[in-house]
Amino acid sequence: MKRAARAKHAVRIVQRILTVAVVAAFALWIASATAVLIWSSRDEARPAHAIVVLGAAQYAGKPSPVLRARLDHALDLWNRHLASLLILTGGTGAGDTTSEAAVGRNYARKHGVPDSAILVENEGRTTSESMRAVAGMLEVRGLQTALLVSDPFHMLRLRILARRFGFIPYTSPTQTSPISPNREERWKYIFSESLKAPLAFFFERKL
Repeated sequence: MKRAARAKHAVRIVQRILTVAVVAAFALWIASATAVLIWSSRDEARPAHAIVVLGAAQYAGKPSPVLRARLDHALDLWNRHLASLLILTGGTGAGDTTSEAAVGRNYARKHGVPDSAILVENEGRTTSESMRAVAGMLEVRGLQTALLVSDPFHMLRLRILARRFGFIPYTSPTQTSPISPNREERWKYIFSESLKAPLAFFFERKL
């Protein structure tokens, strides 16, 4: 009888631990999702050493609607003279012959940004890889601050990664991305970022 009682007691303890763990994980996710939403609506546009555009898909040398929205927002910041350097990121996808960053560079040049003011990071295949590379590009030039341009849902994780890699971020989300008006797509990305942001904070992962 005593052995059975001890077994039941052990089961109850395990159940309580699991319950606490589930509740804690849920609370963390709620906090993360809330932070993603808060940062998605904040525009910190201000003078910085560089404007950094996170890559998105390109189609046969032309920016996808998502990438074009990011580039157009970066160009608006550029024309407001908020930075003297434009950093374009994004590697080459499977089957592509050019990188997202190279497509962004051509687009920026066509819209009046001098080639001498453009830096290209075209090796990164993930957000983390691109942000690490950007940190290195800033560091070798003695620069510390950057305006980060991407879709709203991306802002929190970019901010976390920038801090982890050693430079000061200001986030400025594009408001014209085709993702934003699509409720299903927007919430899918918000959910994804609510999981990735804590990982970016606690671990150095290739996300």
